[in-house]
Amino acid sequence: MFGKSKLGHERRKYIRLDSAFPVQFRLESLEGENILSGWLQGFTSNISSGGICLSVNNLDPLFAALLKEHKVRITLEIEMPLGVYPVKALSEVAWVKDIKPQSGRYLVGLHYLSIEQSGNKRIVRYARSKRMLVPAGLTIIILFSIGVLFNGLINYKLAQSNKELVHQLLSIAQEYSIAKQKIKTISKQREELQLKIQALELRIQSAQEELLRLDQKARSQEQEKTQKVSGLNKTIEQLAQEKIDLETKLAAIQGKENIVTEELLRLDKKRAILAKANYEKMYHWLKVHQNQRTGLVMSFEGDDELANWAFTYDQSLVAQVYTYFGDFNSAKKIFDFFLRRAKTKDGLFFNAYYADDFQPAEYIVNSGPNIWLGVAILQYTKRSQDNTYLSLAENIAARIMQLQDTDKEGGIRGGFDLPWYSTEHNLDAYAFFNMLYQLTGKEIYKLRSESVLLWLVKHAYDSLEVPVKRGRGDATIATDTYAWSIAAIGPEKLKAIGMNPDKIMEFAQQHCCVEVDYKSPIGSNAKIKGFDFAAKTHIARGGIVSSEWTAQMVVAFKIMAEFYYKKGLPAKAHYYAAKADEYLVCLEKMIISSPSPSGQGEGCLPYSSEDFVDTGHGWLTPKGKSTGSLAGTAYTLFAYYNYNPLELRE
Repeated sequence: MFGKSKLGHERRKYIRLDSAFPVQFRLESLEGENILSGWLQGFTSNISSGGICLSVNNLDPLFAALLKEHKVRITLEIEMPLGVYPVKALSEVAWVKDIKPQSGRYLVGLHYLSIEQSGNKRIVRYARSKRMLVPAGLTIIILFSIGVLFNGLINYKLAQSNKELVHQLLSIAQEYSIAKQKIKTISKQREELQLKIQALELRIQSAQEELLRLDQKARSQEQEKTQKVSGLNKTIEQLAQEKIDLETKLAAIQGKENIVTEELLRLDKKRAILAKANYEKMYHWLKVHQNQRTGLVMSFEGDDELANWAFTYDQSLVAQVYTYFGDFNSAKKIFDFFLRRAKTKDGLFFNAYYADDFQPAEYIVNSGPNIWLGVAILQYTKRSQDNTYLSLAENIAARIMQLQDTDKEGGIRGGFDLPWYSTEHNLDAYAFFNMLYQLTGKEIYKLRSESVLLWLVKHAYDSLEVPVKRGRGDATIATDTYAWSIAAIGPEKLKAIGMNPDKIMEFAQQHCCVEVDYKSPIGSNAKIKGFDFAAKTHIARGGIVSSEWTAQMVVAFKIMAEFYYKKGLPAKAHYYAAKADEYLVCLEKMIISSPSPSGQGEGCLPYSSEDFVDTGHGWLTPKGKSTGSLAGTAYTLFAYYNYNPLELRE
């Protein structure tokens, strides 16, 4: 009773706000001599002059136990709206309430032991002013809500319809995968039975040959012959019966195979209809996220730390999606930003900008994203027959050639200020220079592409153990370098320089293909098979599927299939086409519904099957199970429509 009374009393002292303050906190021993945790994240919407009510998610059970037992004190840093510096305080635990202990969610009542007086006054003053504004704000909200109710209902219905479309595709993709697996199992059973029948036929033939041989023996061996003949006849009868039984089983298996094949055809037709509708929605998701003021498209929807970041590489991908769909105006808005508004360094563009205010978000300049921007401009120029931005692409090429001139072997470093060489960037440059040569006919671009290819042969394709290195002197396996070797150079050219494109694809499958259990944010559970960012044996985290890099591999499989169809080798072509379809179905099982109001539940792809994990290449995947990825979505559209961004097609 006393505990309940005290808890109620503590809570009545709080001023409840309609918004929350971010709070950074750290657990310390009671005497303050030992720090027991790193900085943890929480928030508060209940405050008083003597303390706060702290809301915490994903709290470690060990820390929760320490709080409940009042064995720690807590250092706080409270972020105030419009405040330049956080308010710092030291507190003790007054009470703890379990909200969802299984997911680590708790409410913790804290009493200040010490706090900056000016900061405390600022917090309380802000809270009281917020309470006074509540009635007026509520009135405005009600009036505004009435005004937008009709529009909200329409948007809700549209979002539900889009989510249902995603659900249907996920369901069909799952059924389709199950049916395909059944076909594989039945085919294996059929092949095993056929092998057994063939073995029995050989045994029967052998017995008959032995019988014939005995018939030819001398009469002196007649008695022995009679016994053996009797035994062999019995064996032949038994084998013949076994053959009949196996043929009966084979007929049943073939019947099952026919039924499942018919079901697979039905599912394939339904999947094709749903897939087309969902891919069109994915394109629309990319459309609605273009900022009309800057022309840029945010790279991730759902990760607050990357909110409004627009990576230059991603802008290249989405510009190519717009171009492929004939939406040249949307593509031009992106190119206009880089032509007229984007800040640069050494004549090249930064890796990322803010989608809403033109400013750089990451003050790093890499050659790869700049090359990809040039690639997008060339694809647009080819398809639209508009040369407005060709000079921009040539300016990028001029700076990349200056960078190339600093290397006596013709390779391209990561940037003017960077010492390392990336195979990926050099593959991009090879394709970029080739495309420039195709469009302009200028011999310099042909020479530059040949120089890059020589560098690749010497530094990326020089190992028997690892067919494609990540960079000069770097044998780390990066999946995209395998896919882009096929896409940028092509199977024919790879063979001409002594590389085996089949071995490249085989190596990527053996070392980078993973199968994982995947639970999408909309509740569907499935096993998905795709490609990790790196070799599965080199990363302690276990396998994850990258949507973008799996889609890159699908494009590569389709290139290989087309190559062998043209060579008159249908069996190999069918193998690669089947692989492309297998991984494309798995990508469809990864589709999520857009979490934002603007996205209206339309389909998009997450960056990977796991959020906030190490890729193995120096960066982490974005946070959030429902975070939509521009790159993953765009490249999956490339995979579906069989579009190779590193090749100009007639």
